[in-house]
Amino acid sequence: METTVLPCGTDAEVRAVPPAIARILDRALEGRELTHAEGLALAEMGADSVNALAAVADEVRRRRVGDIVTYVVNRNINFTNICIIGCKFCAFSTGPNAPDAYDLSFEEIARRAVEAWDRGATEICVQGGLPRELDGTHYRDILRAIKQAAPGIHIHAFSPMEVVYGVEKTGLPLADYLTMLKAEGLGSLPGTAAEILDDNVRQLLSRKKVTVQQWVDVITTAHRLGIPTTSTMMYGHVERPVHWVDQLCLLRDIQKETGGFTEFVPLGFVHFNTHLFQEGKSRPGPTTEEHLKVHALARLMLQGAIDNIQVSWVKLGRELSQRCLQAGANDYSGTLMEENISRLAGATAGEYLPPEEFHRRIWELHRIPAERNTTYRLLKVFPRNDQ
Repeated sequence: METTVLPCGTDAEVRAVPPAIARILDRALEGRELTHAEGLALAEMGADSVNALAAVADEVRRRRVGDIVTYVVNRNINFTNICIIGCKFCAFSTGPNAPDAYDLSFEEIARRAVEAWDRGATEICVQGGLPRELDGTHYRDILRAIKQAAPGIHIHAFSPMEVVYGVEKTGLPLADYLTMLKAEGLGSLPGTAAEILDDNVRQLLSRKKVTVQQWVDVITTAHRLGIPTTSTMMYGHVERPVHWVDQLCLLRDIQKETGGFTEFVPLGFVHFNTHLFQEGKSRPGPTTEEHLKVHALARLMLQGAIDNIQVSWVKLGRELSQRCLQAGANDYSGTLMEENISRLAGATAGEYLPPEEFHRRIWELHRIPAERNTTYRLLKVFPRNDQ
């Protein structure tokens, strides 16, 4: 960690907070690993200290990863919306007899992969619901269809929930099942289905979802097999700040053991069309303060372990995405081309952003846009012509 003088604005923000908070922020600026207690103190700090937290996180971001803001050109393929799980925070899934139920054929999945490749995508993100009658080889056959049609594209597919379902359907041991998927073209796993990694909270969100231990087992097994994954956390529903800190510490510990996480993705709860909110069991999504806290806290607690912090523009919208990129984040997610899950929950930021729009937004922050691949290798850097 470099030991430069703090920018004037950051220094002023830190001096204005309570001494106990200032000491924790100083430790973070020194590159020290924050304890659970220190993280909780930051998570529970008053609103008047959030600007200091964001400013310090932004400075740590600058020191750790510089001024490049990355994005990936990708496409989402949600291959079915039929699902038996019934998560209360989800407005995407439906029953098999619903008028809007669908299940894409392998040919259609392959067609969409080819279309994405032809439009410059380097990644396909594949996830879907869990139909009761799913064949045990279905996920394998999706991979085969994509690889045959677009062999050069990276397949980022199947949440830990889907992997557990595939193990259940095939009867294979977890490691053998993941080895089979990797051999068929799986490049990486999305670390979704995490929500909050606390079993008591998970009972409120979805009684049928994978347990914390199952999620951890899938992720760590994937890492041991050389399959990288993302890591995620959904916030702004029924959880409390202590759950944020618990989860960040858990992810940090896993990363120390395996080194397999490529990034951390905070996912703000989109509440509008969900049963959880409509039944009065959640708050109405995160506040602006919570969005900034979570992104900044992730930067400080994960520094040196997971140094890529992503904004989910489809959930945050333009203004909040920009603000979170000034509060420790360094990645703008992907172009998506086809986003359904957040949209159906009530998000209004859109389904697709072209690379040129990423460039405009990043330049607006006086940062440098760069296209990356799934594992954060830079493919193209786009400095402004007037710089």
